[in-house]
Amino acid sequence: MTDHVDTARHFLELHTSERPLLLPNPWDLGSARLLAWLGFKALATTSGGFAASLGRLDGNVTREEAIAHARAVAEATGLPVNGDFENCFADAPAGVAKTVKLALGAGVAGCSVEDWSGSAIYDIGLAAERVASAAEAAHAGPVHMVLTARAENHAHGRHDLEDTIARLVAYQEAGADVLFAPRLRGMEQIREVLQAVDRPLNVLVWQEVPPVTELAEAGVSRVSVGSSFAFAAYGTLIEAARELQDTGTYAYLERARLGYYEGAREAFADV
Repeated sequence: MTDHVDTARHFLELHTSERPLLLPNPWDLGSARLLAWLGFKALATTSGGFAASLGRLDGNVTREEAIAHARAVAEATGLPVNGDFENCFADAPAGVAKTVKLALGAGVAGCSVEDWSGSAIYDIGLAAERVASAAEAAHAGPVHMVLTARAENHAHGRHDLEDTIARLVAYQEAGADVLFAPRLRGMEQIREVLQAVDRPLNVLVWQEVPPVTELAEAGVSRVSVGSSFAFAAYGTLIEAARELQDTGTYAYLERARLGYYEGAREAFADV
């Protein structure tokens, strides 16, 4: 319990002591151990990347699988881990709280709750109730698990910044420790959000997101990559396989040798 208390506290401190906290998203234990070896101070799971590692599309992982995965990443690396639990696998606030309690029992340092049901954005009133229920569960005991509340408008084609900001303010008031609106478009929108809220803001790496140095200057507290590392790796696999199929050559071996000898041999050495 003491270790969990300290890890969760440290995770929250990382949002203020380092601007921004770079929070990469491994998709399996190998990628998690490599990222830890590279010196990242915390990790986050990715629902899309983890689903892909199981041969599934995003949104097709169970609560039990997601929590077990987050536990395994935390145990494999010893780092604070934020669990991507989508909408916490529930519509009702009580179900959200149940997921958070299970995550606490798994020893993760933080988790997120989305306002996307899987088919629609929740009404803002219900969405805030869900965050409040999650925050109560996350903060009730000796472990202050870091709760990230996500406004999913822009990730699902609802480019209504005013509504996004209203949601983030409501989630802040409901007890969220960190706020997150995936796929904000450009620095202007990011600055508007930063001016409206008082909690650390997570920005997702995306095509229109400025470099980390600019995000840091603006006051962004955390930068995550979502499933982009996972799909970059899968993209490299596809390129290597197509080279073998189409040309019968092996140029990919140089990239493989570099990755293995510089990373995996050390990162996996104590297993």
